[in-house]
Amino acid sequence: MQELLGPNDPNRTQQPVLAEQIVKPHAISELFSPLYEESRQADDWIIGKRPLLAHYTSIQTLEKILEKEELWLSNPLFMNDLDELRFGMVRGKAIFDKTDVEKECGLDPEKAASIREAFTLYYSEYENKHALNVYILCLSEHDATDTDGILSMWRAYANNGNGAAIVFDTKVIGTVVEDSPFVLVKVRYASTEERLQWLEKTVLEWCQIVAKSDIPPDLLYVAAYQLFYLILVFALSAKHKGFKEENEWRLIYMPDRDHKKLLKDKFHYAVGPRGVEPKLILKVAPMEGAIPDFRFSEIVERVLLGPSISSPLATASVARMLEKLGKPELVPKVHSSTIPLRPSWPMSP
Repeated sequence: MQELLGPNDPNRTQQPVLAEQIVKPHAISELFSPLYEESRQADDWIIGKRPLLAHYTSIQTLEKILEKEELWLSNPLFMNDLDELRFGMVRGKAIFDKTDVEKECGLDPEKAASIREAFTLYYSEYENKHALNVYILCLSEHDATDTDGILSMWRAYANNGNGAAIVFDTKVIGTVVEDSPFVLVKVRYASTEERLQWLEKTVLEWCQIVAKSDIPPDLLYVAAYQLFYLILVFALSAKHKGFKEENEWRLIYMPDRDHKKLLKDKFHYAVGPRGVEPKLILKVAPMEGAIPDFRFSEIVERVLLGPSISSPLATASVARMLEKLGKPELVPKVHSSTIPLRPSWPMSP
């Protein structure tokens, strides 16, 4: 899984010759690497801490995960965070559109028009082509000493405590693949005003880099892509501070980065209360070119039963399920939350 160190070049093969030198798109991309410093410094994954990450879900989904060793990623357009995604994308584009790029970026009218056209193209392509094929797995950072889980997570994502949490140990994932279509990011929480300030600040800093860099006209699209990518990842990984207790991380599949089409046959669907929803199936197994060190039996740190079904009988039942699914090695990893949450029963009239 790739850290948030910056996107792949949108066109790696193009190598225009200018003034007796070869200028590659990658060299242009590197100009904008300072814009990723904030993410590098704030992201525990980057500095070497590989946290435990819990996925809260229903018992039925837990069984499917254990049986097939698969994780089903959801499209953000069908998630509760749809407004958060729209906020980042729409506001980010609006801020760019109102920015005087000729003045702020030091561009002549022709270059300014070129960079605006490229940005609009990437934005439109995402809306019309890639948006349906971006997928997310939501995870919650789990303290190694925590044997109970987070009450709000049980209530919101695990059937009011009647579900389970499967805890993954990211330390065993191993080497990061630079070209992976997967990005693992830690969600940033902020107020509406703070998120708008971040977007405005990012656009202005991007302009400053463009202004002081002599970017060839035929490579201005790379600069536009860098800004679009920053806004996209921000939209996918920033939420209102009211959700801070979730301590969320996200595993994001970015289709435009899947140059080798590693997941082309993994697009699927699920039928639920909201109708048919697109899904992406991620097999927890080594995947060359994406996640080479990825083995189910190794990454599962524990299986935590929700507080509403915590009992010796429930633990024994899950142990039997694991035996029948051919995963006896996971039986010692089953634990029960001790939070005193019990099912709510309707009151008599």
